[in-house]
Amino acid sequence: MRGLAAMQDRGFRWFFLARAITMIAGSMSSIALAFAVLGIDNAPDSLAIVLTIHTLANVVFLIFGGVVADRLPRALVIQTCYVVDILSIGTTAALLFTGTATVPMLALLAAVNGASSAFVMPAMQGIIPQLTTPEHLQQANAMLSFVRSATTIGGPIIAGVIVATAGPAWVMVIQGAGWAIAIVLLAMVRLPAPSPSGSSFFRDLRTGWHEFWSRTWMWTICLAFMLLNAIHIGAWGVAGPYLAKNDPRLGITGWGWVVSAEGAGILVMTLILMWLPLRRPLRWGMLAVSALAIPLAMLGLYPHALLVAIAAFVAGAGVEIFNTGWNVTEMEQIPGDKLSRVASYDMLASFVAMPVGTLAFGWLIGHVDVSALLVGSAIVYAVVALGTMLIPSVWRMGRAEGALAEVTASVDS
Repeated sequence: MRGLAAMQDRGFRWFFLARAITMIAGSMSSIALAFAVLGIDNAPDSLAIVLTIHTLANVVFLIFGGVVADRLPRALVIQTCYVVDILSIGTTAALLFTGTATVPMLALLAAVNGASSAFVMPAMQGIIPQLTTPEHLQQANAMLSFVRSATTIGGPIIAGVIVATAGPAWVMVIQGAGWAIAIVLLAMVRLPAPSPSGSSFFRDLRTGWHEFWSRTWMWTICLAFMLLNAIHIGAWGVAGPYLAKNDPRLGITGWGWVVSAEGAGILVMTLILMWLPLRRPLRWGMLAVSALAIPLAMLGLYPHALLVAIAAFVAGAGVEIFNTGWNVTEMEQIPGDKLSRVASYDMLASFVAMPVGTLAFGWLIGHVDVSALLVGSAIVYAVVALGTMLIPSVWRMGRAEGALAEVTASVDS
């Protein structure tokens, strides 16, 4: 089956199993951490502090994580970080079991996890092209997205049940066990050791920046997504729930359906992309992701739950087209020995504006009309997303030579 062709590659099979287990276990952790903090201090400020410290630690260490992932064996980097995670997660669980946890302690342990993930994420991005062939790269990314989407929908539900019946500490135990299994599975991944860079750490850092900035298509889209992500998390994540609470046409239950519909759109599109090749991944990706402007505009103009849910389904599918197209392009166009460094700059640009978007929209909701804010956000989102296609390298970018050979051969036969 062409949709599962990446599973023919032995290394990818072991990596996929390890990644699937950690995604399943990790999808429950945010719920458990939130209720753990609120169980100690039932104040939103305490939870905000813990989550912000986690994010800040991640952002601070990202570009360093990219250099490390290019200089050392990537599977080993991931395994080492998982050991660190097990220790911090286990400590968190022990503190919760014994009733000795405090908010500062949980914030410190969250910072350790955030810093650890800053090394894991660039290593993950860099290791995938090493584990599969160019013609299977899109399917590999789509398969991983499928598991991620499914766990995003089901993980919080399972976590909620465990937290309610047994307590958040047991979710931490499950997460630690998942990480331990992943370490064993990653030991089955056999990759050649990276060649010594022959340069200093900070010179490698500058080389990564040069690789990032020398590609117009990359920095253009990353700059665009600094604004797009700020709008997404602010308009969708803050203004959307506020409107749901205060407009009976949408309602809290209706908002739940809307968010689920977005996740379902992502999930369905991952299945399609296992078979449907993206010959112009950036062109189609930016066109598709602009569809998020539709549910944003509907929230402002006519927030009926069913209609917004349908639009959210389409938007979710569009987001996944972009995500897969972007990942494939990055993995094909960036030299493998520099990929993790470049990916870390990409991730930094994507994450850094999200807290700003949350704070900005939180303030704007109290000072301007929410409907006008959402419609204006939708217009800006669409203009920025579609405007990137005016860049020739974004419009013309195709797949790497030979990447579609297997697809073409199957069609010709």
